[in-house]
Amino acid sequence: MEQMQARLKVRVECYSGYKGDQRPLRFYIGATPFEVESIDDQWYSPNDTCFRVKASDGNTYILRHSMHGPIEVWTLEAFRRG
Repeated sequence: MEQMQARLKVRVECYSGYKGDQRPLRFYIGATPFEVESIDDQWYSPNDTCFRVKASDGNTYILRHSMHGPIEVWTLEAFRRG
């Protein structure tokens, strides 16, 4: 997995079931959209939820959803070329 030097903020569209932003469906790096083909892993910390996803470009990405009070931020933490 390639680590990012600084966390890159990304825009994420989510499935919202019984709670908001339950899992990512699509994310954007700049203006480029990536469809989430599968969620391979998911883990939690008190303020964050991380998802390891396989995207439509064949690469694997780790997306972090951070929730600090009313502020919610999605960041790209790492990626691996397919």
